[in-house]
Amino acid sequence: MVQKEELKEICLTALSQKIAETHAAMQSAQDSANSEEKSSMGDKYETGRAMSQLERDRIAAQLAVLQQEFQKLQMVDSHIPHPNVQVGALVQTETQWYWIAVSLGQVQVKEYKIMVVSPVSPIAKALIGLKKGNVFTFNGKPQKVMRVS
Repeated sequence: MVQKEELKEICLTALSQKIAETHAAMQSAQDSANSEEKSSMGDKYETGRAMSQLERDRIAAQLAVLQQEFQKLQMVDSHIPHPNVQVGALVQTETQWYWIAVSLGQVQVKEYKIMVVSPVSPIAKALIGLKKGNVFTFNGKPQKVMRVS
């Protein structure tokens, strides 16, 4: 059985790694913008510099989102058992495991593949409020909630 505490640690580690990689990419884009050398074709210099700055800004926005997700995940109490699906609940359906926490995608915990999803994702919206034994429809397919913890 999956322990939510272990799942949370795996997710925090994955987000930390993504944050570090994104920060490095942002620094690389900034270095690229700073190192653009002025050429005899003045517009080429300005265009290259502007494109590097746009890339840096795009990566900075991604970094901000990742940092927000990390903070949200830290606030999820993984010790509380949940009688129904809500933020922090680990849900087993007939076809998939879900952890309602942040948007991270699939993570592996032991032999389990768990989709870590944001509470505003379509699947989470379909699951929120349900209890063990409830049936719901997602993407036109009925599914049953097998377990909520």
